[in-house]
Amino acid sequence: MSMIGTRVVRKEDPAYLTVGGTYVDDVDCPGALHAVFVRSVMAHADITAIHTAEAAEMPGVVGVYTAADLELSADPPSMPMLNQQMLRSPLATDRVRYVGEPFAVALAESREAAVDAAELVYADYEPLDAVVSAAEAAGNGNLLFPEAGTNTVFAIPGGGPDGLFDDCEVTVELAFDNPRLTGAPIEPRGALASWDPDAQRLTYWACTQFPHRSRDVLAEFCSLEQHQVHVITPDVGGGFGTKNANYVEDFVVARLTCRLGRPVRWAETRSECMLGLSHARAISYVARLGGTRDGDITAYSVDAVQDSGGYPMIGALLPIFVRMVASGVYDIGKVSVNTNSVTTNTVPVGAYRGAGRPEATLAIERMMDVYAAEIGMDPAELRRRNFVPPESFPFTTPTGSEMDSGEYAKALDAVMEAADYPALRAEQQRRLADGDSKLMGLGWCAYVEISNPMGNGDFGSMEVRPDGSALVLTGSSNHGQGHHTAFAQVASQATGIAFERIEVRHGDTDEVKRGGGTGGSRSLQSGGVAVFEAAEAVVEAAKQAAAEMLEADPADIVLDADAGAFAVAGTPARSLDWAQVATHVNESGGRALLAESDFDPPAATFPFGVQLSVVEVDRDTGGVTPLRHVTCDDAGVIVNPMIVEGQVHGGVASGIAHALGEVFVYDDDGNPLTGNFMDYAIASAAELPSFERIPMETPTDRNPLGVKGIGESGTIGATPAVQNAVIDALSHLGVRHVELPCTPERVWRHLQES
Repeated sequence: MSMIGTRVVRKEDPAYLTVGGTYVDDVDCPGALHAVFVRSVMAHADITAIHTAEAAEMPGVVGVYTAADLELSADPPSMPMLNQQMLRSPLATDRVRYVGEPFAVALAESREAAVDAAELVYADYEPLDAVVSAAEAAGNGNLLFPEAGTNTVFAIPGGGPDGLFDDCEVTVELAFDNPRLTGAPIEPRGALASWDPDAQRLTYWACTQFPHRSRDVLAEFCSLEQHQVHVITPDVGGGFGTKNANYVEDFVVARLTCRLGRPVRWAETRSECMLGLSHARAISYVARLGGTRDGDITAYSVDAVQDSGGYPMIGALLPIFVRMVASGVYDIGKVSVNTNSVTTNTVPVGAYRGAGRPEATLAIERMMDVYAAEIGMDPAELRRRNFVPPESFPFTTPTGSEMDSGEYAKALDAVMEAADYPALRAEQQRRLADGDSKLMGLGWCAYVEISNPMGNGDFGSMEVRPDGSALVLTGSSNHGQGHHTAFAQVASQATGIAFERIEVRHGDTDEVKRGGGTGGSRSLQSGGVAVFEAAEAVVEAAKQAAAEMLEADPADIVLDADAGAFAVAGTPARSLDWAQVATHVNESGGRALLAESDFDPPAATFPFGVQLSVVEVDRDTGGVTPLRHVTCDDAGVIVNPMIVEGQVHGGVASGIAHALGEVFVYDDDGNPLTGNFMDYAIASAAELPSFERIPMETPTDRNPLGVKGIGESGTIGATPAVQNAVIDALSHLGVRHVELPCTPERVWRHLQES
């Protein structure tokens, strides 16, 4: 039986569901000191003094440190494309730029003592006007970094053709927002560091998606060679992009342990996580869409302002991805994208599930519905009319993206049939005719994703042990995606070694030589392919060894993958299993039956999908209830349908939550108003429908497995589908737009005003 396409139950789950995982804060380290950070209560202010003396005298306190005490200096942003004048120190020095920014750290023998000490530390502030609105920041009237002379972090000029809309019979325009959210992983951030003075070596247990990147960055910060830093990533309780980089707290913990020669640990509270973990989305658009009255779209432009938060991070660069897939799944001849990323007095913005692709999709998919309403065409038909046809692939978009494969109309048809779209429209009209208190809305989204958008490669190795079991090492990093299962399936497929006899390990930079980490939906198509290639190389090495043992030509040796045995072609009666071959190799000069691969993909892949949301809107309260969510999401060749369904299900849940309630809000002075789970509306299972998924596979030629990514697709498609459904439910009242999130109050106000 082929392991590719088989619904194998995830092998990592029993431990999580019984004894639980081992996270950074679970790692035992006797004698470790506890760090607690002191954070700004002002969004924008000059620091005139920091008072630490009283806290430093508390029982059990080892010290209270500022940037000056630890000799921390402001450094340029880690990405050269960002404004290099917007400098940041790991602890704020003369100015704070968002509520929650750390400016001191208390270190004590116990966490309780460190918390007590941190509460006694305070700063004298000279308040400055806060800039919370990205639009205000773009005006450069109030500068966060006066020495830079601008609030612009990164910009992409439009560059579209002249006279973009001159030939259009119909042009629609809309200004709207994609609001700020936070990733809110199950496990908040944490760190544990230890310094070995004899070996002159730092060991760092990190809560990260990128252990090797963390090693390299920490080595540079601590003025160490890479081999002097050992990063270990135990279980990671969720990341979704928010744990793809080192945070300032990581640098402070590393500096403390190197300086004091004692282990230091840090674990943030949920409140700290809400104000320290990178936020996401936070982008505003002015979009225009033009074409004919028959529904042929010919021109599209979007001007976007990306709120980057208080300091430049990867979020400021996400408009690059917005530009790459700006036109989505549509064949639009003329496209212009103009973006401006600016600083504001808010938590810095980073990557979160989709990272730029949801932002691009929301813009074009919202505009498709606006256009359909303008010309009186069903939004599904407008989409179908403008899809890039399958025979046009590979297809290069007007913004230069080279898309590999797609069958968009096929996916749309599959969703329409599964949902019985005509019956849903009939039910919608019946409710209107009967004056039903519950309105029905239908919302479409057709999206294209970029998985592994930067084309990053990854490392994989496979070693067959003398007992016939195997060890797979991967440079990718698991934080819930199912690596241990999917990668073992891939290795089993190539070798015939039983799935349950293949162990997958990752996340230790001493054991795994190198690695690209996890992000951008690239794990399987980069790390998994590296494992597959290593497994194939092991098979070839085993054939050489089997040829020696069978006294045959290596070219005549064949592997019976079902039996997991090698034999001479045509004479299967005499065969060797993996244990026999591996034992022979190990006994021949101390070698191991081992192979490695560094897979370097030629380009990104472009999975896609179509999603239909069916919602119910209460006329009296404005409450929105998702009734159904039907999806058809392509991911190339499917290795494990169960894992794919789980990824899509989780992604859809995230997208629905963002559409209906999840938003991070600040007041005009930069004070966070949704800094805990009482106010920040994360959806529970009770608020979500069971989703309906239709399988689809359009293999890619950009890797030997034909696989694409799936981890972000559900989120990309769900938010615009739900928003479009809510607006569709109100469209008979003349409502043409409802801002995200579509909360009961916001919907109710539209009902009252219509």
